[in-house]
Amino acid sequence: MSIHMIILLISVTIASFSQILLKKSAEKTYSSWIREYLNVYVICGYGMMFVSMFLTIIAYAGMEFTNVQIIEATGYIMVLILSYFFFREKITKRKVLGMLCIFAGIAVYYL
Repeated sequence: MSIHMIILLISVTIASFSQILLKKSAEKTYSSWIREYLNVYVICGYGMMFVSMFLTIIAYAGMEFTNVQIIEATGYIMVLILSYFFFREKITKRKVLGMLCIFAGIAVYYL
């Protein structure tokens, strides 16, 4: 595994955690619209998303695009698992089927 693939995996992990922070912020009610957009969760979430995009650009610059789709798709699985742990969301058959559809699409792409 090359360093660029590792950077991409780190980027996907950071992006998954940033989505969790943004979802956590969306669940709360705020006293004003400015607090809705300027709170710790949103600022950290978007900051992490920026870092993730920066790392993705670095990773893309040094790798071939053969396994990028598979690595990027792991983000969906990470968000599903993180949502289970942080929000106690159930992992339903429908969600698992959705994940399988994503990976089936990747498999068809590679054929």
